[in-house]
Amino acid sequence: MTNGNHDQTSPAVAQYTGKGSFGLGMIRKAARRDKSTRFTSLMHHLTIDLLRDAYYALKRNAASGVDGITWTEYEVEVDANISSLYKKVQEGAYRAKPSKRIYLLKPDGRQRPIGITALEDKIVQQACVWILNQIYEEDFLGFSYGFRPQRNQHKALDAVWVGINRKVSWVLDADIKGFFDNLDHKWLMKFLKHRIADPRMIRLIQKWLRAGVSEEGEWSETVVGTPQGAVISPLLANIYLHYVLDLWAVSWRREAKGEQIIVRYADDFVAGFQYKSEAERFLEALKTRMKKFGLELHDTKTKLIEFGRFAVQNRKERGVERPETFSFLGFTHICSTTKKGLFLLRRITMAKKMRAKVVEIREKLMKRRHRPVDETGKWLRSVVQGHFNYYAVHGNFKSLNAFRHWCSYSWLASLRRRSQRGQRLRWKKFSKHLEKWMPRPKLVHPYPNERLHVKYQR
Repeated sequence: MTNGNHDQTSPAVAQYTGKGSFGLGMIRKAARRDKSTRFTSLMHHLTIDLLRDAYYALKRNAASGVDGITWTEYEVEVDANISSLYKKVQEGAYRAKPSKRIYLLKPDGRQRPIGITALEDKIVQQACVWILNQIYEEDFLGFSYGFRPQRNQHKALDAVWVGINRKVSWVLDADIKGFFDNLDHKWLMKFLKHRIADPRMIRLIQKWLRAGVSEEGEWSETVVGTPQGAVISPLLANIYLHYVLDLWAVSWRREAKGEQIIVRYADDFVAGFQYKSEAERFLEALKTRMKKFGLELHDTKTKLIEFGRFAVQNRKERGVERPETFSFLGFTHICSTTKKGLFLLRRITMAKKMRAKVVEIREKLMKRRHRPVDETGKWLRSVVQGHFNYYAVHGNFKSLNAFRHWCSYSWLASLRRRSQRGQRLRWKKFSKHLEKWMPRPKLVHPYPNERLHVKYQR
């Protein structure tokens, strides 16, 4: 198993350093000292100060839930609102509101359901995440990277890169089908009670799970699953998979004869194996394990492929094609070689994600075509730079330059649609705007072995 250093935080679950941090630190010490400790009194840590800090940690421009209250509106009387919320939570009068369901278009054309939580529910959930993180950050294993304090996608990608450069010859690229929609509430409660013995905290979590969903004004009950988009959902998902997958994978690893790695980011994970036979046994056992807890691997997104530093030569000797590729966290991973002929795990932007992003930008540019050129240029620069900040890794500059080219062409096309005069705008004149506003790709992320310290999981 691989475990890496980490230096970036996810805004939703960043470590709490406010007035109540000392009390939360004591929880963490107790959790670290004894892995079997069950915490019987957690709700008294849910203070007015913690709730206020949770409110200010939320995104200020986020969409409102079924309550229709925005962050700015709530701030008008924030002290009175927080005091009232604290009283309701501590007296048991707090009632969770249903999540407002919307749909986001995925790169493959399908729609992803997202639940927008009411503002006060977000506040209480964020405060509870800070409390529960003190316990579970001591329990979660090193190869779990999704939605955890001071961990991010690139730490997971680094771990995959370093792990595959070992003796891995087979890779299992796995995706759990509809994970957030099929998370079993009964099993989740059992898992939570391994560590949480405070009945009020358990009831609070149950209120969010049972709050239901509001779609176009119609309420529907939620028997399974947790809204994808709720503040508490990533933590609950990690707790669920910690018991269903992570601990089981570590136990399975002890029986394996060859090298094995696993890296998980939320419900997406990659496992690497030295021997094909062990990879096939793991996959079959994994399917059985998932079924036991109400989950299922996605048929089309889960695949076992020959991949790694020895795969190219092995396949060449057998007279078969080059190794297949796999995608993880926005990157397509490819077996390649250096100029000296050494194995190189190359990572490039997933084609369908880049196409979807270009289409999205093109549509927004057409809507903005009548705005001042400098205003649009400033907006486009931030969008393109944000893309580069994530995808600027070694070996991916061809994709980055292609992305810049298509964004530039889309901008030119939108300016030509402004008027009849605009139709005569030529690239030579337009290039002045590109030089001013369009950034060029620069390396942001070093080679993973320069950034990631890898050690065997504790």
